[in-house]
Amino acid sequence: MSGDHGHKDSQSDCGYRLNDSHKHKDKHKDKERKHKDHKKDKEREKSKCTNSEYKDFSEKKHKDKVKHKDGSLERHKDKHKDKEKRREEKIKFSSVDGKPKKEKENGFASPPRFKSEPENDDFYHSPKHEKSLKRDRDDDDYDFKPKKIKIENEKKAKKRKQEEDEEEDIKPKKKTKDKKGGEGDGKKKAKKEPEEKWKWWEEERYTDGSKWRFLEHKGPVFAPPYEPLPSKVKFYYDGKPMKLSAPAEEVATFFAKMLDHEYTTKDIFRKNFFKDWRKEMTSEEKSKITDLNKCDFTEMSDYFKVQSEARKQMSKEEKQKIKEENERILQEYGFCVMDNHRERIGNFRIEPPGLFRGRGDHPKMGMLKRRIRPEDIIINCSKDSKHPKPPPGTKWKEVRHDNKVTWLVSWTENIQGSIKYIMLNPSSRIKGEKDWQKYETARRLKKCVDRLRSQYRDDWKSKEMRIRQRAVALYFIDKLALRAGNEKEEGETADTVGCCSLRVEHIKLYPEIDGQEFVVEFDFLGKDSIRYYNKIPVEKRVFKNLQLFLENKQPEDDLFDRLNTSILNKHLQELMDGLTAKVFRTYNASITLQQQLKELTSPEENIPAKILSYNRANRAVAILCNHQRAPPKTFEKSMQNLQTKMPRRTSSLMPGES
Repeated sequence: MSGDHGHKDSQSDCGYRLNDSHKHKDKHKDKERKHKDHKKDKEREKSKCTNSEYKDFSEKKHKDKVKHKDGSLERHKDKHKDKEKRREEKIKFSSVDGKPKKEKENGFASPPRFKSEPENDDFYHSPKHEKSLKRDRDDDDYDFKPKKIKIENEKKAKKRKQEEDEEEDIKPKKKTKDKKGGEGDGKKKAKKEPEEKWKWWEEERYTDGSKWRFLEHKGPVFAPPYEPLPSKVKFYYDGKPMKLSAPAEEVATFFAKMLDHEYTTKDIFRKNFFKDWRKEMTSEEKSKITDLNKCDFTEMSDYFKVQSEARKQMSKEEKQKIKEENERILQEYGFCVMDNHRERIGNFRIEPPGLFRGRGDHPKMGMLKRRIRPEDIIINCSKDSKHPKPPPGTKWKEVRHDNKVTWLVSWTENIQGSIKYIMLNPSSRIKGEKDWQKYETARRLKKCVDRLRSQYRDDWKSKEMRIRQRAVALYFIDKLALRAGNEKEEGETADTVGCCSLRVEHIKLYPEIDGQEFVVEFDFLGKDSIRYYNKIPVEKRVFKNLQLFLENKQPEDDLFDRLNTSILNKHLQELMDGLTAKVFRTYNASITLQQQLKELTSPEENIPAKILSYNRANRAVAILCNHQRAPPKTFEKSMQNLQTKMPRRTSSLMPGES
């Protein structure tokens, strides 16, 4: 009942207010305006600050605004009249006990006699209309300005948005332009070019024996000219300073740079150097300098050490300049155009002059490698190309247009009289086709290798000694991946051998050793003077044949005295077209890698594990082919330096410890 009674009272109050709203309009307007302004000022006080100065200011402003608020309040009331009714009815029924709920605004209780008060409070705090109401309240004195400001702000916002959109459209273009034009990004572009590389393997190969149709390049880059030493750097002979001529001084610097090297202590090296050095001296210098042991190159050597250290201590800017210059030279001389495709050149720089070292104990070590000049160079390019220009005041030895060869530049070096070439990079079409053919031949060998092995096993029992030697040599080439061993003139190169040129002193036979039967021990210098040492058990028939080959021979005699590489390769050609001793080596290396990868790798492994497995498989191939690096000449000295740097454990032991 109390709820119904309260409801009737509220309805009567509402009807009374609506019926008398026109009679007491002015009275209610004044009261409502005053109360509303009072509440808004109170809200500003709490939201902004509570100091006394602001209170004085807010009260003054409140008095001033009361005078000008009639029109805006009436307009606001008419606008939300319907909404007031709905919200007022809602508030009346919101209390549990049926009485209207007294709303609070910022902690102040609303007077119950103003029924529109809850609606006003709700409206004022509505997030949708707060800004619009605040603008109406704050800009009562400037009725037309808010619209102008709004329009101007909208125009500025639109203009700003358009500018931002234009900037965003422009920025990506600038970035792409910078990427194309930038130096660092230019390298990235150069690295991406191989992805769109020339797919030469999809094209038809030339059948007339030609290697290319069009070839254009810039020629080689020559070594820089010699720069004389500063006057303070002296050369001494027999303890006295001596001024050398420019050619003699240049050759002397070659020896000074190697003064700490093991080579300069070898008699053959010193003898060959002094002989060629005297050829560069004047007649006066030849008459004075007669003994190399009286020559003192110490100051020269120290000068080059300082220069080397200075290069290591260069600033980043100086190193960057050198790097940029090298990159410029690479882009100009390091590429050629072959059949309308840009191809990388392998080594486009001519080797500077110096002293020949060779591999192992080479008989010509220490001889002078002379400076290569344009007059020594043969250029190879197509007729319709832009020919390379020699340095000013010089000319090429010859300009050829031979498309049957793959080299771009050639010259003859003076030490061994061999021809040197500038050729294309291994990633080029020319090199790729050559490798392709090599592995295709190895694939063909795989199809008939069992037949060949069966045949050379039968030849071990041949009545002819030459056939037996050929069969045993072929067994070693197949099983041990030995090189065939090319014939060479005695004394011209280091004492290196291959399978066909093995001597009696290079092998030892053990009927039984270390629990194995029929063991052969190999010990010789192979290619590049790399030592080949291996102990391996062989089949009984091979062991018996080797014993037969060694009979009545001296250590320096040939093991296969009735065999050479020409005879062997001729026989292999009869067995299979294109087959040589080297093809066996390629086939066995490839098949070993494939077998090792199958054993060591698993699809479930991660990338690092697969890389490790590949390296292990590749190591097995290196062992088979005896691919190893010779220890550096300064290896022992480097190890000694490391041992001296390591703290000695004995110094940290307590007394009585050992």
